[in-house]
Amino acid sequence: ITLTQALKLHKGGAPAGPAGTGKTETVKDIAHALGFPVYVFNCSDQMDYMSVGAIFKGLAMSGAWGCFDEFNRIAVEVLSVVAAQVKSVLDSCRRKSPTFSLLGQELALKPSVGLFITMNPGYKGRTELPENVKASFRPCAMVAPDIGHICEIMLSAEGFIHSKELAKKFVRLYQLNAELLSPQEHYDWGLRAIRAVLFIAGSLKRSQPKDVDERSILLSALRDANMAKLAKGDVHMFNRLLAALFPNIKDNILHDPTIENAIKTAASDMSYSLGDNNICLLYTSPSPRDS
Repeated sequence: ITLTQALKLHKGGAPAGPAGTGKTETVKDIAHALGFPVYVFNCSDQMDYMSVGAIFKGLAMSGAWGCFDEFNRIAVEVLSVVAAQVKSVLDSCRRKSPTFSLLGQELALKPSVGLFITMNPGYKGRTELPENVKASFRPCAMVAPDIGHICEIMLSAEGFIHSKELAKKFVRLYQLNAELLSPQEHYDWGLRAIRAVLFIAGSLKRSQPKDVDERSILLSALRDANMAKLAKGDVHMFNRLLAALFPNIKDNILHDPTIENAIKTAASDMSYSLGDNNICLLYTSPSPRDS
């Protein structure tokens, strides 16, 4: 409601909150629900007013929506100029003018254009938005969602019957991972990673016979999706957490024996020694990215 009211007032929208709270996805879902094309731009400190202005021109002339992810990464001196460009587009929409002026050009304007920015406040390398930028965007605070509820719904949608019980185990595992495993820059125990693993679990569920234990399916998805990225010192702790949350459950999901045998043969020819789980990791690790 806050963001759609911002459009009604001919302003931009500015969802702000921690990573993984759905800022960009909210903008995308609103655009899709209303039938507008939306483009997401990942901002950086390398962007200047010319590059941002060119994006504004394209959006305003096509009537599409633009979502500028992590907008406060742009240098503060550039933001001051960008504020004037945003004001030019929004003022023309407010006046219902058929044209707008930007970078010395008079261009046709489609009034359906929407401008949105997302921010992660308090993060390193982020700048405070100038007041003239804040005046053009309506702020919208985003809070961390109920991950347990999201997991339960997604597991149910993927065909899991015992989704409530499994969702509790899933969320607890990721909470313990964040608390007990070593801090690594590439570790992600947030909503993005959870969503990817749930899609893998759903894919495994559909590929297995109906009588396979759902706990075994989820265990396999969690192990396959996470083992490849764990630091060597965290592997033992992760396996102990899995054993505690899934007691007496075996990971008996069958993978493709053809590729496993081919990998074993190739490794033997090159005099490599494979560990117990290396083939499984090699075969399944691309899946989270594909999801």
